[in-house]
Amino acid sequence: MPDLFRGIASEFLAADAMHADYERRFAAADGLDSWKLERRQHFRDPQFASWVAFDRGEWAQALRLLERERPSLAELQQETAARGVDLYRVRVVQEPIVPYLRWELHLLALRAEYGEKIRVIGPEVVEPYESDGELPELLTVGRDTVYEFAYDETGTLSGAHRYEDRETCTRCTDFMTELYAVGEDVASFFARRVATAGLQGKA
Repeated sequence: MPDLFRGIASEFLAADAMHADYERRFAAADGLDSWKLERRQHFRDPQFASWVAFDRGEWAQALRLLERERPSLAELQQETAARGVDLYRVRVVQEPIVPYLRWELHLLALRAEYGEKIRVIGPEVVEPYESDGELPELLTVGRDTVYEFAYDETGTLSGAHRYEDRETCTRCTDFMTELYAVGEDVASFFARRVATAGLQGKA
């Protein structure tokens, strides 16, 4: 893994505290973009109704519930645009695409419709950085804050290690920017690999 943190101390925040901390910092970060990296191929999100429907195998209901997210996504885009903020995301997708990722890619394609800048990369892009384990999930906010997400054994978010250091934030942002530069736009990836197969489709 690239030496992103270089011995910088972090503070662990449980999931609820981390979300509240992020929302507070994001609200104060006018004009500053936020970057996210997703590496894991499966997560649990039991507080999200669409994910619950997906987990039950209720594919059509999962998609219907995703459609209900449009108003909140439109509101988020209006807010971030007014504040001069762009949201960037790099999503690693392995082949064959697992069912969870088929569901998530529907959500990401929807997010992209409303302005989030999302690109997909294959694991071969990150393999050179993974000699000692998979890359972590990362999220930046403002000029000096990075969250390194932590998950329990089921893939449910347990919290995040928060780093507050401008150089660390810059290193993480630069790293994600490099990955993003070689990625495929999620809309074209979705159309090519997911849309015609649906949630239950084969890779």
